[in-house]
Amino acid sequence: MLSLFTYTIAPFLQETNDNLEDASNELILTDEEVVRFQIGEVFAHVPRDEVETRIEQMKEVTGKNMEKLDDEKESVVAQMAKLKKILYGKFGDSINLEEN
Repeated sequence: MLSLFTYTIAPFLQETNDNLEDASNELILTDEEVVRFQIGEVFAHVPRDEVETRIEQMKEVTGKNMEKLDDEKESVVAQMAKLKKILYGKFGDSINLEEN
C-alpha cells in the first residue's frame, strides 16, 4: 500500500500541481483576454479571469489531496512500525522484514 503511494499517487499529484503552476505562470505572461482552456478533451475559449480562478481552485484541491495523502502515509508508516515491533518480538531474528 505504501509503495502504491510512493510510486504512483504522490508523483501524479506532484506532476499535476507542477502543471497547474506552469499554467498559472503562462497565464500571467499572456496578454490575451480570452484564452483556450482544456475541459476534458475539448479546448474552449474562456475569459482569462475565469481561467485564473479555475486554476487556483484546482491547485487548492490538489494541495489538499496531497496533504491528506501525506497524513495517511504517516499513519500507515506508524502502524507498520508497530506491527514490525510486534512481529520481531514474537519471531525474533527468524524473520526479515523490509525497511519500507
